[in-house]
Amino acid sequence: MTTPYYNARLDPKNFLEGPLSTDPATRLRQMLARPGMILAPGIFDGISTRCALEAGFECLYQSGAATTASKLGQPDLAIATLNDFVEAARMNCSVDPTVPLIADADTGFGGPNMVARTVTQYARVGVAGLHLEDQVQTKRCGHLMGKVLVPTEEFVTRIRAAVIARDSIPGGSDFVIIARTDAAQSYSIEEAISRLKAASNAGADLMFLEGVRSREELELTIKSLAPKPILLNSVTGGFTPTFSAKEAEELGVKLIIYPLISAVPMIHAVRSALKSLRETGSDEAAAQGMGPRQFFQVMGLDAAIALDSQAGAAAYKTV
Repeated sequence: MTTPYYNARLDPKNFLEGPLSTDPATRLRQMLARPGMILAPGIFDGISTRCALEAGFECLYQSGAATTASKLGQPDLAIATLNDFVEAARMNCSVDPTVPLIADADTGFGGPNMVARTVTQYARVGVAGLHLEDQVQTKRCGHLMGKVLVPTEEFVTRIRAAVIARDSIPGGSDFVIIARTDAAQSYSIEEAISRLKAASNAGADLMFLEGVRSREELELTIKSLAPKPILLNSVTGGFTPTFSAKEAEELGVKLIIYPLISAVPMIHAVRSALKSLRETGSDEAAAQGMGPRQFFQVMGLDAAIALDSQAGAAAYKTV
């Protein structure tokens, strides 16, 4: 039997005390080790990232589905590449490099060497952690039917490759590896838990059961995988019942992601604005009083003006 992975440096007890780190991966580990549940809204571009930070969220989630839709105008069917996701993450992380961003990494985009490359590329642009799933390479959104999974050992190989890559980063990285399984829907809750246990033994830090179908399944997963923290995916209209943040925390969930919280409202808002423009020939109603200056303030205008002034320049003395 393979000895379970253990890295003394990454033991959760090492992250219980002290101020929150400015390194996003270390900060995420501190948040996971300490009391309180983490809410991570789904973001996909600069505007959604700015809005999430303005709202006060302390952890962000780069949704694969929303990023694919935003960058490519395509559905979540394994169309986006590693480069697409890394390019998006580089920009999203740059808005506030201290705030942890967890990024979807699909299946790792290939075999062990590609999985390792994915971890390295994500960590290099400032991502705090990623999740890897057990679907075949031609994957689809976890809340669509017809998913096909790889054997457990191939899934575990992906996790091992990610852990090896993380542990090989010079200087020692706190990058968080999240194991996601879709087996609850495709096979059974027992198979899903078995796969997550195997992934945990291979070194995964956080457990992600996709497509939770009931409160009972969630409770069983949390109990079976303790003390590893559990991630819950909240997608309105998907396979998982809606849990309030309070309900999920009481059950023992450590982190909730809301992948489409930015993307779906954006569709409603843009549709409404364009309909109004078509009907009235004016953008006044859609603007709701927000002019260019107010828009740019959401994007960091005041900070840019302050920096310019602090540096002794006067380019933005009048804006």
